[in-house]
Amino acid sequence: MSSAVILSFVVAYFVLLLAIAFYTSRGADNESFFIGQKKSNWLLVAYGMIGTSLSGVTFMSVPGEVHAKGFAYMQVVIGYFIGYLVVVFVLLPLYYRLNLTSIYSYLKERFGNTSYKTGASFFLLSRTLGASIRIYLVLIVLQHFLFDAVGIPFVVSVFFILLMILLYTFQGGVKTIIWTDMLQTTGMILALIITIYLIGNELGFSFGELVGAISAKGYTATFQTADWKAGNFFLKQILGGAFVTITMTGLDQEMMQKNISVSTLPKSQKNMLLFSVILVAVNLLFLILGGALYVFMEAKGISFPSKSDESFSLVALQHLPPVAGLIFIVGLVSALFPSADGALTALTSSFCIDILNLKERNEWSEERKTKVRRTVHVTITVLFIILILLYQKIIEASVISTILKVAGYTYGPLLGLFAFGILTHRKPNERFVPLICLLSPLVCWLLSEHSKEWFNGYQFGFELLLVNGLITFTGLFLLSKTESDKTIFNH
Repeated sequence: MSSAVILSFVVAYFVLLLAIAFYTSRGADNESFFIGQKKSNWLLVAYGMIGTSLSGVTFMSVPGEVHAKGFAYMQVVIGYFIGYLVVVFVLLPLYYRLNLTSIYSYLKERFGNTSYKTGASFFLLSRTLGASIRIYLVLIVLQHFLFDAVGIPFVVSVFFILLMILLYTFQGGVKTIIWTDMLQTTGMILALIITIYLIGNELGFSFGELVGAISAKGYTATFQTADWKAGNFFLKQILGGAFVTITMTGLDQEMMQKNISVSTLPKSQKNMLLFSVILVAVNLLFLILGGALYVFMEAKGISFPSKSDESFSLVALQHLPPVAGLIFIVGLVSALFPSADGALTALTSSFCIDILNLKERNEWSEERKTKVRRTVHVTITVLFIILILLYQKIIEASVISTILKVAGYTYGPLLGLFAFGILTHRKPNERFVPLICLLSPLVCWLLSEHSKEWFNGYQFGFELLLVNGLITFTGLFLLSKTESDKTIFNH
């Protein structure tokens, strides 16, 4: 299938997103932009969040890692599921009880303004880096297989894609992206299922036979139990996955913004439980896809690419029937947008509410607040463009590992702050909170760099996030006292 035909489908996809945005943003105001006026349908939120959680990272990197690591990623996915249970039964009740628009407002009520601003700032840093890396991953593939073929430079394609995302999120915010996420999730899952079917068909295998061939090659090996000091030891992976979910979902404004847009706590909890079960199944399908890709390449004598992230694109665009190329691009674009639109909306919401105190500025008219919010929205889009162009020069490592490593360093202080607020009746000296939150990631980096030398060969995996949170928690505890007014602890 020609690049011009595929490009026309991509443009049509954009037009559909803009149409959805036009329909859903009618009558939208700042409140609907931030939390959808708490009228979101819980089933739509649950389904759409699948695309947001998976994104282009899962779409490209998880299948690519199967050759080297088998199904070991399922260890992390099991941890994800455990983490979602904590979010459902601990964090969501807290957010609904306090009727929060920004989840970081909890830190203001619990500790004070300095802790509040510190927590929000770490979210802004974490989500900006993580989301822009995810967008970059998808864009370089689109550039290589689509935009280069029609003579569009990378800088132009970056501007075009981000402009389109800005346009369809500009007015409606959460109210719009709940519907666009539903479309994008559908595109991603269809691409996954159809590609597995096409590979099996090319090899003359039923689905069961394809899974059997994957298992025969040893790709289904899951639990790494041999060396507890290794970074991929199963308990570390499960524990790390749980805390990645608690922080990157439960303490992340982008993910929680959609959940708290549901009218009641029970509906929001049902949304999260349904979402977590489906997410486990979809991740397993992505691993099956990865195994199928490598079985197919071995059977057809295709050389494995030097970068594992390119395995899916190589097979879909060059070695399967032409329709597979279109399906892959649609799935890839569907994976791109939930990473970008939700991040733009959440970052705009957090900056406006947490940093600019937009909701508390009663002296400002609604028109002025809207103008400020739109200015922030455009500014963050420009920042994404700058970062993506910078990544083109510096990123070499596996992108999924890069993102999780960044999360381990930047989400750790958030984990420590929330855990300290929920689990203790103490209040830290607020002057030291920013310093503690800055030192904790630095200490973790030193531990990670020297763990083999200092701890007799021990290597940190995803559990470094937990260590980061514990260091923050300990620092807060050492510089805190019991609060005499216990009413602030009734959370």
